[in-house]
Amino acid sequence: MSDAMSLLDTVYRQFDQAARFTDYEPGLLQQMRDCNAVYHLRFPVEMDNGNVEVIEAYRAEHSYHRLPTKGGIRISPHVSADEVVALATLMSFKCALVEVPFGGAKGAIVLDPRSPEDVRRRVIRRYTAELSRKNFIGPSVDVPAPDYGSGEQEMAWIADTYRHLNPDELDHWACVTGKPVTLHGIPGRSEATGLGVCDGIMEALDHLDDMQDLGLTRGLAGKRVIVQGLGNVGSNAASHLQECGARVVGVAEYEGGLYTEGELDVEAVLDHRAETGSLHGFPGATWIPSSAETIEQDCDILVPAAIEGVITSENAARIQAKVIAEASNGPVYPDAEPILAERGTLLIPDIYLNAGGVTVSYFEWLKNLSHVSFDRMYKRYEEISTRRLLMATEQLAGSRFRPDDLADLTRGPSEIDFVRTALAETMSEAYRGMHETWRERNLPDLRTAAFLIAIERIAANYLALGIFP
Repeated sequence: MSDAMSLLDTVYRQFDQAARFTDYEPGLLQQMRDCNAVYHLRFPVEMDNGNVEVIEAYRAEHSYHRLPTKGGIRISPHVSADEVVALATLMSFKCALVEVPFGGAKGAIVLDPRSPEDVRRRVIRRYTAELSRKNFIGPSVDVPAPDYGSGEQEMAWIADTYRHLNPDELDHWACVTGKPVTLHGIPGRSEATGLGVCDGIMEALDHLDDMQDLGLTRGLAGKRVIVQGLGNVGSNAASHLQECGARVVGVAEYEGGLYTEGELDVEAVLDHRAETGSLHGFPGATWIPSSAETIEQDCDILVPAAIEGVITSENAARIQAKVIAEASNGPVYPDAEPILAERGTLLIPDIYLNAGGVTVSYFEWLKNLSHVSFDRMYKRYEEISTRRLLMATEQLAGSRFRPDDLADLTRGPSEIDFVRTALAETMSEAYRGMHETWRERNLPDLRTAAFLIAIERIAANYLALGIFP
């Protein structure tokens, strides 16, 4: 990404582009645009060598139109306050778009995520204590989640620390999401963002008119996909896209990429990189030493799932994909969008496409507040109801189901079934609303439609609350 425009500048530019299509008063638009609160922390932590280092950290709460606020915790030595504010801002509009009742937030700790576990544990626990002291964490206040550099283990440390600091809090497990399933987490959370990317792409490719405009057939089957970034989001997206019938023909990482005219076995590629530390040397595919060159290869769908600004005005004309699906935050630089639009590229925006994580986090939060898993309340009832229906069918048909078939047909839904179907429904409904707004209101693109929907929903909250006349 060009040094001239940060991610925060990009988000503000996207907001302003959509705000032009509203008639809200400037004060209301300013309230929705600006970040409500940023907590900048510094605290000492003892390192493994016995030395004490001062750790810098942040928590940004962008909007209080809905509470709690919600957003991940990024652990990186390069994170900045502006980046945290930008991500918190995106989270507000992302939640509004997919109708998850949270305000946006984001956290960050300036630390190498590869630091020793003892160091990371001390940092996370102290960070949680500092957030709690200033009321920047809590089930009804602000609920963190994993992000780059953090995962289930860090969320478990946060939950445990909060629980000990708030022993009388009944809903303490709801203070954070993305926890291990064994610690009141929810199945499917770790794959949620990548699975949501797959669900969103499938929905986009189901619109016949759009596919005809692109010269593509309807549906995902047989579509050639390149995935840039094989972290949690990219690897899960690639695996699910392949399971749903797409052909993954290319993958790219910071060390380079692979490309083939045939199809890559995603799981084999992931295993190879885990064993060797590189994509280089994977059999049956062409090694491309440049990640940037890899994403310029011929394909139907490009899924940038790593860092910001990988597609700019410099390389946009060389991108051959007919669909760009933004699985990461801000992968397409604003000055690249007019070039892509002129080429007829369909851009599925990040504000929509990577909302799977916060959607499933919402399900986990609800589970923690209700103190019961979703399947426990319904599974046996569904099994009994289905069995009665099948028994009636047997009587009418005068024949019986095979025992194995009957067992499969009457098996009630598990918690992961509820999560996956609810996520798919959320992504489908959000895309249809975004697409309808784009077409019916003659907007420039899907991104503008997505921001406009989010702005209107947040504005409706503020107006209903009576904050603005």
